[in-house]
Amino acid sequence: MSCPEHMNSTTFPTEAGVTLTSVYANDPNTTPQLVQSIIERDGAIIIRGFVAKELCERVRKDLKSQFESDRVDESGFFPTTTKRAHGILAYSDATAELLVNSLFQSVASSMLTSNYTYWEGQGKKSVSAKPQIASIVGFRVEPGGTQQALHRDDADYHTRNCDMPAMLGCVTALTRTTKENGATIVIPKSHLWGPDRMPFNEEAIPAELEVGDATIFVGNVYHAGGANTTQNDARETIGMFLCKGILRQEENSYLEVPPELAKKRGFSPQVLRLLGYGIAPPALGLYQYQDPMKVIFGVEDEETVRK
Repeated sequence: MSCPEHMNSTTFPTEAGVTLTSVYANDPNTTPQLVQSIIERDGAIIIRGFVAKELCERVRKDLKSQFESDRVDESGFFPTTTKRAHGILAYSDATAELLVNSLFQSVASSMLTSNYTYWEGQGKKSVSAKPQIASIVGFRVEPGGTQQALHRDDADYHTRNCDMPAMLGCVTALTRTTKENGATIVIPKSHLWGPDRMPFNEEAIPAELEVGDATIFVGNVYHAGGANTTQNDARETIGMFLCKGILRQEENSYLEVPPELAKKRGFSPQVLRLLGYGIAPPALGLYQYQDPMKVIFGVEDEETVRK
């Protein structure tokens, strides 16, 4: 089955953008609506002063031991000089604080919430499912690191153009990131391309960031970790990737942060639902035919689904 947007006869844009737009988080004009409009136009945006440097330093300290113990990615998707940190919410309060950044969550909610209307007998029902975590990963690109292959994050979801966007990513700089030390590279406007348009390295622009800046981008924009051509300047970032609540999560949150650990960590209902413990209405995610938020965590609020 296909959709009109994805038929071979459909003509998609093929041009690449030449700039990445930057806005400042503390500018009153930087509203979620403005950020979303730029992302919809370009596929990505840089937010200057996205979070406090102090928060970034706390996250960086939390990830240090994970970077040092990471194994080489046998698939080759990540270069051998890229260190990763996984399961971060299991041990990092600072990352949980970063995750619920109001600007990021507002944009994600607007762009990724799934709205659906259906018939149940002779009654017409409308439901909404909020975004959830696809994955949260720390990245450390060491000196001498090669560039990652340009890719779309939403390839995991076998997306068609009519399904997009399925994901929204936010990469925050924990250290200064430059073209030389491997800043994330992005091809603006590539989120508008069809499935047959190949990305080229020379079309990509480095998203250079100071500590606390972030790049927010949709999952279907072509991007990659850049090459670190320096001798002694590792760059560190943390990527928070959200997906539609009706999709399977890339990172298995129930194994990374199982219920007993989630209880021990004392997460807010918002974080628990972002982990995937809530229900995507009408019934995705049931436990014993009830909402896990109620049965496991004792949360009964306006988002609790009653079965």
